[in-house]
Amino acid sequence: MLTYTLRRLLILIPMLLFLSFLIYLGLELTPGDAVSYMISPERYATMDPAELEAVREALGLDDPFLIRYAKWLGGVLKGDFGYSLQSGVPIRDIVFDRLPATLELSAGAIIISTIFGIFFGTISALKRGSIGDNALTLAGMLGVSVPRFIFGLLAILLFTFHLKWLPVGGRLRPGYEGFMDRLPHLIMPTLVLSATLVAGIMRYSRASMLDAMNRDFMKTARSKGLPEWRVNFVHGLRVSLIPVIVLIAFRLPILLGGTVIIEQVFQWPGIGSEFIGAVRSRNYPIVMMIAFFTTFAVLFVSFLIDLFTALLDPRVKLD
Repeated sequence: MLTYTLRRLLILIPMLLFLSFLIYLGLELTPGDAVSYMISPERYATMDPAELEAVREALGLDDPFLIRYAKWLGGVLKGDFGYSLQSGVPIRDIVFDRLPATLELSAGAIIISTIFGIFFGTISALKRGSIGDNALTLAGMLGVSVPRFIFGLLAILLFTFHLKWLPVGGRLRPGYEGFMDRLPHLIMPTLVLSATLVAGIMRYSRASMLDAMNRDFMKTARSKGLPEWRVNFVHGLRVSLIPVIVLIAFRLPILLGGTVIIEQVFQWPGIGSEFIGAVRSRNYPIVMMIAFFTTFAVLFVSFLIDLFTALLDPRVKLD
């Protein structure tokens, strides 16, 4: 087991380095830089080239691509994530200031989507071919197909402008600090973000449960005279949850970077909003670090899933 774990960890290092290089290269090939955003178009057009080069040199943008990447990578290895090109604030402070809002939104969405996705998927499988199954299947298709921002706009029109139940956006009103004060602002973005997640988990749970219901151990359990609820929920559901848990685990890190649209629609001050702002302003150090952390989270979760699968699947050699 130890050898297998170390081998999987060692594989992560070159993968992470390669992906970080690709991300950095992609940002390098993007037109424009932070200087063109920081300076007004009128002034930029009339500035002396030597003055522009001086600004780029002050920001460290004049070095060749490989040297800049090596400096960035060396800083990351030392725990120095760099500074915002616009404000000069350490990126570590920016990320840690925005991360709680994204974690709050993501945690609520993953909890709601997991509970309802597994519940509706299991019920749909047990009632296969019924009107309820067809209705849930249609709802799942709509949930996966309709873009999140459409759900967000519809939710704002219904719950804010028509019913006047919930605030339109933001995380907290001035002068308020507690979680209960944030709760009215959290409800809509959490439910909208959960909608597409529920649809995906529900469809996956249904397929996994149908597969488990056709296994021989289910027939054996029924032949022993066990109650139908025990056969389905104790034996079948337990086995069908394994691939569903893997799916949910993979969505956890992706969800952190995938809240961009929801945060934009509801003006939620999280990592996604900061990422969009950094892309618009060509603030590449922030873009790079958020993309890098998301990539690292995906790879690390993939590593944990490999270990989990290896422990459950006797066909995987751990030596």
